[in-house]
Amino acid sequence: MGTLPLVIVNPASADGATEEKWPKIASDLRTHFGSFTVAFTESAGHARSLAADAAKQGTKLIIACGGDGTISEVANGIIESNTESELGILPAGTGSDFRRSIGISNNAAEAARALRNGRARTIDAVRVTFINDSGERETRYSINVGSFGMSTEVLDRAASGEAKKWVPAFTPRKLTSKLSYAAATLQTTLSASPADVLVEIDEAPERRLRVAEFCVANARYYGGAMKIAPDAKLDDGYFDVVTIGDANSFRLLTNAPRLYLGAHLRMSEVTHALAKQVVARPANKEKEVRVELDGEVVGRLPSTFQIVPKALRVRFP
Repeated sequence: MGTLPLVIVNPASADGATEEKWPKIASDLRTHFGSFTVAFTESAGHARSLAADAAKQGTKLIIACGGDGTISEVANGIIESNTESELGILPAGTGSDFRRSIGISNNAAEAARALRNGRARTIDAVRVTFINDSGERETRYSINVGSFGMSTEVLDRAASGEAKKWVPAFTPRKLTSKLSYAAATLQTTLSASPADVLVEIDEAPERRLRVAEFCVANARYYGGAMKIAPDAKLDDGYFDVVTIGDANSFRLLTNAPRLYLGAHLRMSEVTHALAKQVVARPANKEKEVRVELDGEVVGRLPSTFQIVPKALRVRFP
């Protein structure tokens, strides 16, 4: 892998559209960025190991080509390698939320130029421990947003294919993912029940909360352009904790535009705080509360979220 930048491509991202678009993306990258090597992921977690191996072998710039999940995996691999390797982003996914926070275009040619002309900035990450689906305690890093509540049900519905039944059969593939995610969001909003959790923020006493959604945000956007943490800064040594309380379906639906505009913090059901650590567990041990990190459901509570200042070098435009 040597000194040439490595592009890690997830061909399955955007419902498989990335595999179809890769020749055009590669052409734009060669034209507007220059030479590179490439590796394709074959399974979940593969991008993480590819990135870690490349970083340890001295690759200075490792570019994630895929959605937020792929970007997060590559970031995890770099952080775990404990090297000075830099993360670059070539967006090709459905949500494309993290790239919004750093100002990367969704256009491949413009993103390639940003990779060539951009500068490295060091950002924070969030170290998260949780119980994975094997029942074991696991640790990962989140660079975008981690959450529990409605978001995990939306992701589970979208992944199961249940929401795709609502998408017309003639819909182009590049729109299918977006529309099925929107359908999953609507279905969840109409049917989800709030989660009862016990939460400890920094040194404050543990509190019992009833939440529709609880977010630990390092960056500003999640859920396909929802501006959940409009004031979040990637390098301030804190994450933003945004809680949406026990709001009913009608209230959530009628205020949905506020989430996309970042105007929801003024709602009476919403609280916002800056923190360095959050510890959360279910109020009822028999009730499973699922956790998602950077757009992927990874397991369940109990979880601990801790800020890691200056954890990762990222190429900004």
